[in-house]
Amino acid sequence: MGSRLFDVQGLSVLVTGGSRGIGYSIAQAFVEGGARVFISARRAPDCEAAAARLSQLGTCVSLPADLATLAGVNGLADELQKHTASLNVLVNNAGATWGEAFDTYPEERWDKVVDVNMKAPFFLVQRLLPLLRSAASTDNPARVLNIGSIAGLLPMARDSFAYSASKAGLHHLTRHLARHLAPQVNVNAIAPGAFETRMISFAIEKAEARAALEAQIPRGQLGQADDIAGAALFFASRAGAYVTGTVLPVDGGLSLRNP
Repeated sequence: MGSRLFDVQGLSVLVTGGSRGIGYSIAQAFVEGGARVFISARRAPDCEAAAARLSQLGTCVSLPADLATLAGVNGLADELQKHTASLNVLVNNAGATWGEAFDTYPEERWDKVVDVNMKAPFFLVQRLLPLLRSAASTDNPARVLNIGSIAGLLPMARDSFAYSASKAGLHHLTRHLARHLAPQVNVNAIAPGAFETRMISFAIEKAEARAALEAQIPRGQLGQADDIAGAALFFASRAGAYVTGTVLPVDGGLSLRNP
């Protein structure tokens, strides 16, 4: 029963921000599970290179797109519809961040972070809803999986105001969409903690800084690729068919600490 519960063979999956980091790990898990995976990324060379690597493991198609603009969202939706008539799983992983002191935090950076992290997922679901509904059945709804952050669950020490606000908004949007799109589409979110990605590389490049961060995590270490991939497979497979409107921290217990 275990293998059947987590089976994603034959699913059609789109992972935004799939060329690196958490998005790449999620895409790889679906590819290895036998899904037909589409990945998007802002930089076309990076997207195509990642798809080429993943294609050695299964089926992966590159669909470059800049989701900071509505034109980019619409372009990605239009391009995807040329490749498939249905979509089982949409993973909204593409994200942006900016850190700067409160007194000088710039409006243009605020807008870009919110546009990528919260606006793009909403309008991508809106545009792809016909494909999601086409893939849905009574026993097996289509899935939307939003990649949030523990920064959206509790205040972070860093000056990433737009990032934390946008991720909190994405978590609430997840619950709102879950109610609105049921029963045909499940909508859930994963809130990752500290993972070794480019987004936090500046904070862990020195051994003492890495050790200080790991000391705050009850599990005592940064997250691994399989930790996020496993959660994504749960939500996308039969194992997670009756779960919707959930925000799941995958953080080694980091969100349990006092703010």
